[in-house]
Amino acid sequence: LFEKNHLSLLKFITMTFDNSKTIIGVRIKLFAATVLFLAYIALTYAAKLIKFPLLGLNDTAWIIILVAIYLVIAFMPMILNYQFVFFSDEGENIVFRYFTAGIVGGKKNSVEINKRAFKGYKTESKYFGLVRSVILFQKIGEGIAKYPPVYISALNHDQRTKLFAALSKYVPEE
Repeated sequence: LFEKNHLSLLKFITMTFDNSKTIIGVRIKLFAATVLFLAYIALTYAAKLIKFPLLGLNDTAWIIILVAIYLVIAFMPMILNYQFVFFSDEGENIVFRYFTAGIVGGKKNSVEINKRAFKGYKTESKYFGLVRSVILFQKIGEGIAKYPPVYISALNHDQRTKLFAALSKYVPEE
């Protein structure tokens, strides 16, 4: 009896969170990589302060290495489908707001599902768990609508755990 009452009380606990700190961190890393790469170019070719061979490598090898590192830092968020994700289950609706957080920001999207119409969710994982997404389902008339995936790769473990716990509260028992 206590456990049943405890579970019913959990339905009234709501939560709101976003992963803005993670996305800001990604943007800061990209900015720092850009500044360091441009500083290297300026010091090597304009000011001629760096002499080659440096650590046994010539300037062409260093440029190739630094360009490869820069491209990994710049494109990794796009490859892993990093998205800014805002989640809230306050009020009558479950709300997701999200957009791509790579070099070029994507279209802003919003999903709002009434808690009574929410039919569940499914998680997907690709590339050894590096790309994760959640797909939401909503009852519409006599059918079930399936929303496009919301990529949660940029959420940390704690945020994903809270998200799944919150969504699980609203999955209808059948």
